[in-house]
Amino acid sequence: MADIHHKEIDEISGVETTGHEWDGLKELNNPLPKWWLYLFYACIVWAIGYWVVYPSWPLISGYTHGVFGDSQRADAIATYDKAIADRSHLGDQLVNASFDEILSTPALLEFALANGQAAFGDNCAPCHGSGGTGAVGYPNLQDDSWIWGGTLDDIQTTLLYGIRSGNDDARIAEMPAFGKDELLTKEEIDQVANFVASKAGLEPEAGVDLAAGETVFTDNCAACHGEDLKGIQDTGAPSLLSANYLYGKSLKAIKAQVNSPRHGVMPAWVGRLDPATIKSLAVYVHSFGGGQ
Repeated sequence: MADIHHKEIDEISGVETTGHEWDGLKELNNPLPKWWLYLFYACIVWAIGYWVVYPSWPLISGYTHGVFGDSQRADAIATYDKAIADRSHLGDQLVNASFDEILSTPALLEFALANGQAAFGDNCAPCHGSGGTGAVGYPNLQDDSWIWGGTLDDIQTTLLYGIRSGNDDARIAEMPAFGKDELLTKEEIDQVANFVASKAGLEPEAGVDLAAGETVFTDNCAACHGEDLKGIQDTGAPSLLSANYLYGKSLKAIKAQVNSPRHGVMPAWVGRLDPATIKSLAVYVHSFGGGQ
């Protein structure tokens, strides 16, 4: 290695070497480009100015606030507080407005739909799906098969108190277990299930007495579902002529429900969500196009 105190001049480039050599390769002591040095010095000056003008240095119990006292954190908090205040103002208007007023006031309707969409994704989508199309055991909110009614007021009431939720004002309707509790014989269950299937557009089993099934239906089911099978909202009994059955539309599913019915539960959101959010949810769900 060359002596660093007697640096040599490279014969080809004419540039002084640093005295470092690796496997015959010598390092040249080229000066940095002036433009790079000027930019570097400018950055140093800029950094010093930034430290003085803007918040920068952390301290034991805070930080230097700078001459301008500017703070992105403070700006973000102020923006958030303003948004909360605006939301609270619109929320108060929403709670005090009727549904007709909400639908006829663009600002309130826009707020209700946006707020309802966010709340639906957080609280309702896990059961009803992100688009409200539901699944087996979870109602489709886009169709017209609304057991408890699909008006805005009906939807809000269901949201508030739930279904079989344990709330004192919850909507409650329970179908008897005609087979499990031996209220009907297996033959009668087959007859009434086939009768309902035939009215619902399904193919009944061959050889089943549908007239007997109609009699079983009249004696045991018509009081809730109606003699026309269209359901009765006041009793919470669904229409059996609907295109969608909550637990599956097939002869097998109908027999299973008559034999030992399943009863879904929807939570009561009163006390869990604020009134503005519940009202927003009612508007948003109604916007799916189902109900009335």
